[in-house]
Amino acid sequence: MSKGIYVATIEPNSGKSVVVLGLMRMLLGKTAKVGYFRPIIEDTKEGEPDNHINTVVSYFELDINYKKTFAYTRSQVLDLYNRGKSGDVIDEIIKKYKHLEERFDFVLVEGTDFSHENSSLELDINILISKNLGLPVIIVSQGDKKELSEIVENVQLAHDTFKEEVDVLSIMTNKIDPKDVGTLKGLIKSRINEGTDITVIPKISSLASPTVKEIVRKLKGTVLFGQEMINNQSENYSVGAMQLRNYLTHLKENALVITPGDRADIILGALQANISANYPKISGIILTGGLIPEKPILRLIEGLSSVVPIISVKDGTFFVTNAIGKIKSRIYAENIEKIETSIATFEKHVNTDKLAEDLITFQSDIFTPRMFQYNLLQRALNDKKHIVLPEGYDERVLRASARLIDAHVVDLTLIGEKEKIQEQINKYDIPLDLDDINVVFPTDAPHFEDYVKTFYELRKHKGVNIDMAKDAMTDVSYFATMMIYKGHADGMVSGALHTTAHTLRPALQFIKTKPGVNIVSSVFFMCLEDRVSIFGDCAINPNPNAEQLAEIAISSAETARSFGVEPKVAMLSYSSGASGKGEDVDKVRKATEIAKAAAPDLKIEGPIQYDAAVDMRIGKSKLPDSEVAGQASVLIFPDLNTGNNTYKAVQRETGALAIGPMLQGLNKPVNDLSRGCTADDIYSTVIITAIQAQDF
Repeated sequence: MSKGIYVATIEPNSGKSVVVLGLMRMLLGKTAKVGYFRPIIEDTKEGEPDNHINTVVSYFELDINYKKTFAYTRSQVLDLYNRGKSGDVIDEIIKKYKHLEERFDFVLVEGTDFSHENSSLELDINILISKNLGLPVIIVSQGDKKELSEIVENVQLAHDTFKEEVDVLSIMTNKIDPKDVGTLKGLIKSRINEGTDITVIPKISSLASPTVKEIVRKLKGTVLFGQEMINNQSENYSVGAMQLRNYLTHLKENALVITPGDRADIILGALQANISANYPKISGIILTGGLIPEKPILRLIEGLSSVVPIISVKDGTFFVTNAIGKIKSRIYAENIEKIETSIATFEKHVNTDKLAEDLITFQSDIFTPRMFQYNLLQRALNDKKHIVLPEGYDERVLRASARLIDAHVVDLTLIGEKEKIQEQINKYDIPLDLDDINVVFPTDAPHFEDYVKTFYELRKHKGVNIDMAKDAMTDVSYFATMMIYKGHADGMVSGALHTTAHTLRPALQFIKTKPGVNIVSSVFFMCLEDRVSIFGDCAINPNPNAEQLAEIAISSAETARSFGVEPKVAMLSYSSGASGKGEDVDKVRKATEIAKAAAPDLKIEGPIQYDAAVDMRIGKSKLPDSEVAGQASVLIFPDLNTGNNTYKAVQRETGALAIGPMLQGLNKPVNDLSRGCTADDIYSTVIITAIQAQDF
C-alpha cells in the first residue's frame, strides 16, 4: 500500500485546491492521521505562511508544525539549481517527506502552482519529486475557455509525460462547461485507455469569483465599513456612473458596485437595494479616485444595522474595473464557504470509493537512487558504527570524511600522522576539524605492541616471527584490519591508494570468512534512473567455477535482501534457457541448479541474457513463465572480465551511480575501493560498511 499521493498540475489556475481539499476530506474519513506536505512553496513575505498550507492545516485542524510542511521556497530551489545542486533539493525533500511518513498513516503531497514562466522546468521538478518519493500521481488540468480538442491534447501529453516516470492514478480536468462534461470524459477515455481513472469537474461560478478580501488585497484598498463581510464573493461587477434610477436596473446578485467616492446617491442607493426585497444583494462597494464620502454620508452609513464592505481605493474607475476583471480567485483559510463548496464539488464528481480503493491497493515498483541513498543514511544513523580509513593523507578520503562527520553518520579513525593530515586539509581547504575525528599513527598507537603480539600468535604457524609481526603492523592495511579484529573499529574502507590484494590480504589472513562460506566475493549497487540493481561479482574472483558461482549468487541475494532490495537473481550468460550449448553456458546452468538446491525459496533464473533479465518485453518473449525474466534485481556475471567491463559500461553510458564494491563473506566488514574512486564513492562505501557492521 502507498502511504502517500502526489497532486500535480500542468498549468496555472487549474483548480488544484478543489482536488486537494476533497482528497484531504476523503482521506480523513478513511484514516485517523493524515499529513500534508508541499515540497516547494511560493516566496512569501516574512512571517506570512503559504496560503495553501495555511488553508489545509487550519480548516482540517491538522496536528503539524508549519515548518515541517514544506522543504523550499521557489527562489531557494532556483538558486540551488543554478549552482548545480539539484540533487541537494531532492535529498532534502525526501528527508522531510520521510519524517512525515513515519508520523502519519498517510501523507497528501501537493505539487507546485505553475504561477511563473518556466513551466517546463516546473513540470520536470514535479515528475522528479513524485518519482523520488515513490508516490502515485493525480494530474489536475483545467479547460476554462479552451476548445475540447485542445483540452484532450493537453491531458494526453501530460499523462504520457508523467507515465514515462511515475504511476498515474487519476486525471482530473477542472472548470469545464457543464454541457461538455460527458463529451469530454468520453474523448479523454478514448485517448487514454490504460485503466487510469478519468474525472471531469464542471466549472463552479462561485469558486471562480473573487472575494472582496481578494479585491482589497489586489487594489491595496482601505476598508471603511463591513469588515465582518469581507469574505463576500463578487460574482459580477458594474460601474455606477449613470443616475441612480438607471443604475439600479443593472444590479445583479452578489455584484460588486464600482463608483467614485463622491457619488453619495449611488452609494446609498446600492446599500438600500441590498436590504430591499425587490433588488438583488450586492457583495460590496468600491469607491474609486481616493475620494471619501462627506461626513454626513459617513454618519448615515454608520447608523445602518447591516453594511456590506465599502472599500476606498486611490486609482480611477477605469483602471480599477480592468484590474478586478483580471483577478484570479484563490481559496484561503478564512473563506469557509469556498472551502466547503470545493469539498462538495469534489465529492459530487469524483468516485471517492474507487479512488480510495486504488490508493489502498497501489504498490510502486519504483526505487530511485536517491530513495536508496536516503534509506542507507537512515539505517546507518540508527546504529552508529566506527569505521577506520587507512589512507588518511588522500584528498578524496578527507573530503568524504568531512561529509561523514558533518552528517554524524559514523565515528571515524584516520590512519596517519596528524600534522601531515592537517597539512592536506589546509592545502585543499577541506572543512574537516581533526578534533571531531580519531587520528592514529601505527607505531605511536597505544595498542601497537598488543597488535604485534596478537598478529604473531595468529600467524606463527605460518612462520611469522615477532619482527615480521612488528613490520606487518606498521602497514596501514594490517593495522586497520587488526583494529577491527580487536574490536577497536567496526569496519574498514581502503583501496583509494592501494591494490585490492593489499586491502584484502590481512582480512583473509586473520579476519577470515564466515562459517559455511567458502569464497569472498563482491557486489556493486548500481543506482540506475528508476531502480537499484545488484551486480556480482565484478571485482574479486576472475573465473569462478559452478559451485563458487552458486555461492556468489546466494550471498548476493542475501546482501540485496539486507539492503531492502527484493532479490530476483539472474545468472547471466550468452544464451537464455535451454537454447545455448558449450562449456561457459553449462557452467552457469549447473551453478543455477546448485543455487536452487541450496536456497529453494530463492527466485533465480539461469542461464539468461542481460537484455532478457532486465527488459520485461524481451524477458517474457524468451522465458514467458519466469519469475525473474524482465525484472531481475540481482545480476550474477559468469566471470570477472564480463562483470567488471559491464558495470563500468553501464556506469559510464547511463550515468548510474555505482556504490561499491562491497565485499561479502568475511567475518567483519572490510571493503575495497577503486583507485579511480571519487569522494562520493568513498562516502557511500563507508555508509554501506557501517550498515554491514550492524549485523556483526
